[in-house]
Amino acid sequence: MIKRISLLLAVALLAAMMLAATAGVGYAKITPAQPPSCENNGGQQPGGQQPNCQGEGLTQNPAKPATNPAGHAPPGQNS
Repeated sequence: MIKRISLLLAVALLAAMMLAATAGVGYAKITPAQPPSCENNGGQQPGGQQPNCQGEGLTQNPAKPATNPAGHAPPGQNS
């Protein structure tokens, strides 16, 4: 009987420790990957353009991988 009570107290203590350990954890938003795009002098994307710029006065924006707030690419998030 004492062993069962001790085991029950140990399990309850472990559960309380796990709950306390995850209470202050924040979950960061992942910025999604962005494909390459074109931009005109006004900072807008011209209509009908493919990812590669075709025409004068356009700036090619490179593709950006998915990142977390620390600026690192999270595993499995880039395609």
